[in-house]
Amino acid sequence: MTRSLRLTVGQFSDRGTKSENEDFFGVLVPDEPLLTSKGVAAVIADGMSSSDSARLAAECAVKGFLTDYFATPDSWKVKTSAERVLSALNRWLYGQGSKQRDPTRGLVTTFSALVIKSTTAHVFHVGDSRIAQIRDGTLEPLTEDHHVWHAGGRTYLNRALGVDLHLDIDYRRVPVEVGDLYLFTTDGVHEHVPARELLRIAVAHAGTDSLDTACERIVSLARAKGSTDNLTCQIVRIDALPVADADSAFQALTELPVPPPLEPGLLLDGYRILRELHASPTSQLYLALDEAGSGAQVVLKTPSVNFEDDPAYLERFHHEEWVGRRVQHPHVLHVLEPARRRRFLYTVMEYLEGQTLRQWMALHPRPGLPEVRRLLEQVARGLRAFHRLDMLHQDLKPENIHIDRHGTVHIIDFGSVKIGGINEIASPVEHTDLLGTRNYTAPEVLLGEPSTPRADLYAFGVIAYELLTGQLPYGERMGRELTRADLKRLRYTPARRYRPELPAWVDAALEKAVQLDPLRRYGAETELVFDLEHPRAGFAESTARRPLLERDPAGFWRALTLLSLAANVVLLYLLHG
Repeated sequence: MTRSLRLTVGQFSDRGTKSENEDFFGVLVPDEPLLTSKGVAAVIADGMSSSDSARLAAECAVKGFLTDYFATPDSWKVKTSAERVLSALNRWLYGQGSKQRDPTRGLVTTFSALVIKSTTAHVFHVGDSRIAQIRDGTLEPLTEDHHVWHAGGRTYLNRALGVDLHLDIDYRRVPVEVGDLYLFTTDGVHEHVPARELLRIAVAHAGTDSLDTACERIVSLARAKGSTDNLTCQIVRIDALPVADADSAFQALTELPVPPPLEPGLLLDGYRILRELHASPTSQLYLALDEAGSGAQVVLKTPSVNFEDDPAYLERFHHEEWVGRRVQHPHVLHVLEPARRRRFLYTVMEYLEGQTLRQWMALHPRPGLPEVRRLLEQVARGLRAFHRLDMLHQDLKPENIHIDRHGTVHIIDFGSVKIGGINEIASPVEHTDLLGTRNYTAPEVLLGEPSTPRADLYAFGVIAYELLTGQLPYGERMGRELTRADLKRLRYTPARRYRPELPAWVDAALEKAVQLDPLRRYGAETELVFDLEHPRAGFAESTARRPLLERDPAGFWRALTLLSLAANVVLLYLLHG
């Protein structure tokens, strides 16, 4: 049985003794599929009272976040989505405020948001409004005030939205349980009502439908204790969390049956099968004609019948289509929207005439540097399209790069792609196998660490090295089981050992691209492409400092032979002189 996220909300706000209420708050619970892919968002903001536009700042921040967060790509992680939105909101608030030469008309506000997705709460905070979690009779603060203390005991905000172009926002994530309460307050409340009183009132109403009453009583207590500020309280109670059991998940994955092997001439949902293009133990590719639609040639990818009862495999197959229909880029294979209702499980893709990069490498064993740069530049652009959508390819290799008859490069095969947004959704399907190909998999991933964009950059570097040398930077050792001790013994094989004519700075760029330590690699695909065309200061010197055995093994052994010969001559002279 599958359940969805459900919650109850209580709210109350009062302008207090002020002429205007400069607080603003809100909760947005979207419909599916956004409820699953993006979750629920709850926000509270308190406009800086020294500004005439305090109310406007708080309102724009809350409404802007609740609108724009749910408009971000569903492939993005919560943290990526929220930080991009808040960065844009901060720039807008700062820009509006900077237009006013009068500092009292700036748009500045505190901001505290809680995004609950799947079974995790994500907290984003700047300023002195607060969010606390109440569980098992205990109140745990989830935010810290951003205050600066001055003489006389007065405090001032040192961080808020709209203060500066640079936004430094706190982020944390905490697990969510059914029955949890999340308490949002502005400083007009929590500076006057002790935490024990907030807890007492919230818990007293926790199991009822009167959370509004709880918020109103908290606000009334703050006013009774002498608060002269605006007063706002919001409570969110978790009533149910999304849970999908294994049976429900498997039923959804097998809603469409796996088709049998397709023979030429067969008509499947309006697609005429022309021939088989490729078959592997996990899938088949068929060239087909869309007779019932566009009349164009397309490729149908079908899963192997050997995996029709493997939920992890079927989930990856579904995700591959999901990815391909979202990454729209000239250097990424296009996955097409099915023209008609499908009776079987398959994916429709554009047909690319040409060859894989592996086949191209076999025909061009010693390509020139300019040619390699042109290929890598296209791969980099395609890979960047994945990373911009918070996706990691995780299986970048020459077999998964296609060059069409026009020379255009396309990244293909999305079966191993890690999707940031989907990866945050709890699933009963277990994935225990290592995705990707070992010789192109980053060493930290081989050791069980999470994959990051730098893991894709490692594979990109290995491909660049292999294009120029026909070899792997660490030989076949990465293809075997490795321990941390094994990695410490690995040494980069200079590309100039295989291509002595390569400039030293090119070799240094390749070495940086495939560093075993991810923090020492390039941070972006385009950096390697740039450094393969523009000598970077210090690269040639760093290569020159490498031991002679690594820089020029043939020269090292020639020198060692000459020294040995000279030593033997001297020894003979001493013995017979």
